[in-house]
Amino acid sequence: MIAGKNPVLEALRAGREINKVWVAEGVKKTGIQELIDLAKEQGVLVQFVPKQKVDKLAENHQGIVASVAAYDYAELDDLFAVAKAKNEDPCFLILDELEDPHNLGSIMRTADAIGVHGIIIPKRRAVGLTAVVAKASTGAIEHVPVVRVTNLAQTVDELKDRGVWIAGTDAKGSQDYRKMDATLPLALIIGSEGKGMSRLLKDKCDFLYHLPMVGHVTSLNASVAAALLMYEVYRKRQEANG
Repeated sequence: MIAGKNPVLEALRAGREINKVWVAEGVKKTGIQELIDLAKEQGVLVQFVPKQKVDKLAENHQGIVASVAAYDYAELDDLFAVAKAKNEDPCFLILDELEDPHNLGSIMRTADAIGVHGIIIPKRRAVGLTAVVAKASTGAIEHVPVVRVTNLAQTVDELKDRGVWIAGTDAKGSQDYRKMDATLPLALIIGSEGKGMSRLLKDKCDFLYHLPMVGHVTSLNASVAAALLMYEVYRKRQEANG
């Protein structure tokens, strides 16, 4: 945590990776307008909350506290480099506005277990690499590179231009995930806990798959769905490689 107007402002000016800024209600916006503008430019969420909330986050905060990334983020080229170093076709995960840090940590554990080359997350409306994520990942955060991008849709377009096929999940009108061609250079999109995958990203998918269910619930936890898809990729690639 970074506390205080000037420390947070300087962190923003320096381009430091910041997950979120909390501003206590009652702080005059005129005095922190530059801070708010910089945060907006960098895609950092600014949330106005009761002063008691800020008091719990840090001391001597002057009404402003920022959460900085617990770990450094990678670049998209880094993910391709990991795949190339292993002499493997890319296998990436794209997390569409995932908000639960425990889900992200769990996904990272599975991603490390099966050798996913990296994870891509958006800057806004999504959990970043926080201390809670680090703990939930039980060390996987040290081994799975994470890229944080401003615009997921543009990133998907870039991936497609670089030869990566895009697969998402959709309960209606899609193929059984067990029929997936996992030997292709692939990026799997996992939707958010509540809303699922956005319509914009769904329209950009080359393949849509569903997870067959015969029970009463209509969806699976995001980390469980991600694990099933990742292990299907792992299984089919292992079979293809003999």
